[in-house]
Amino acid sequence: MTDEPLIMALPSKGRLKEQADAFLADCGYTMQATGGARGYRASIDKLPEVQVQLLSASDIAAALESGEVHLGVTGEDLLRERGEGIDTRVMLLRALGFGRADVVVAAPKSWIDVDTMADVEEVAAAYLARTGRRLRVATKYLVLTRSFFSTHGIADYRIVESGGATEGAPAAGAAELIVDITTTGATLAANNLKILADGVILKSEAQLAASLKAPWSAAQLGVVRGFLRTVEARARAKGLASVSWPAEQDALAQAPIQPFLGKGATRSAQGMLTPVGQLFDAANALAGAGIGPAAASRPHYVFEPDCVAADTLGAKLGLLSGE
Repeated sequence: MTDEPLIMALPSKGRLKEQADAFLADCGYTMQATGGARGYRASIDKLPEVQVQLLSASDIAAALESGEVHLGVTGEDLLRERGEGIDTRVMLLRALGFGRADVVVAAPKSWIDVDTMADVEEVAAAYLARTGRRLRVATKYLVLTRSFFSTHGIADYRIVESGGATEGAPAAGAAELIVDITTTGATLAANNLKILADGVILKSEAQLAASLKAPWSAAQLGVVRGFLRTVEARARAKGLASVSWPAEQDALAQAPIQPFLGKGATRSAQGMLTPVGQLFDAANALAGAGIGPAAASRPHYVFEPDCVAADTLGAKLGLLSGE
C-alpha cells in the first residue's frame, strides 16, 4: 500500500464510460461505484491503492494537465486542445483502441473547387478582398484549429466558437467552414459537408495518460507499473496463440518451428507463442514433421518483464526506480 492513494480519473457517463468500464473488465479489473449510482467516486478490485474519480472527459483532460489526478482515461483530442506543450505536462501511456474520432476541417459540398487547405487559403484571401471580412470557421477546437491553419499558412480567417451542433453552422449562415470531430463522416455528409483531402487535423482515440504535474512517489509509480504490465499483457495476448507438443518430441520440433521464430513467434517449454495469423501454418509444419498431437490455445495474458511506458514515465518524473 502507498501512503497516499494514486488518483485515477475515469469517464463518468456516456459511451466513453461504457467503453472504459469494458476495457478494465477485459483486463481483469472490476470497478465499483461508491456513494450510490450518482456517486463520483469508485474503487477498482485488485487495485486497492487506487482512488477513482468519475469526471467528464473534458474535466479529466483538465485534471491531468493541472496535476489534480495521476492517471486518466480521456480523448487525445481533448488533451491536445489544452494547448501547446501539453507533452511537457501530460504523458500518453497507451492508446486504448476505443473512442476513435478524427478532428477534421470540412467545407460545403457546393464548394466544388475547394478540396485542400491550399484551396482554403486562396478562398480566404479572395473572400477578404471581396467582402472586407475574414472567412469564419465554426469549432469547439480553438487550439487545434489555430495550430493547423498556421501550419498551412492560413491567416485570413476568424474562429466562431461553437456551443452546439457545429456541423449545422454553414447551413445556418453562422460560418463558412467547420472544424469538428467525426467517426464515420455520416453526420457531415447529412449536412452537405465534405472533409478536405488534407484536412484531418488529428486521428484521436481514448488514451491512458499520466500527469507530469501531479505529486508522485516511487510507490505510486510502482502501482502504475503493475497496472500497465497487466494492460499490456492483455493487449499482447489478443494477437497470440500458444502451441504445445509432447515433451519427448521437443528436439524434433526445433527444425519445423525455426522459420516462425523469425516472424514474431517466441519459444517456450515444449511449445511456442505465435501470432494468430500464422497459427495454422505452424500447426501444419509440426504435423508435416510428424510431431503431435499439437495443442493450440489462446492465452488471456502474456506478460513481459519490461514495461517501457512505466520506465519512460519514471524517467520524466525523476523517479529512477519504479518499484
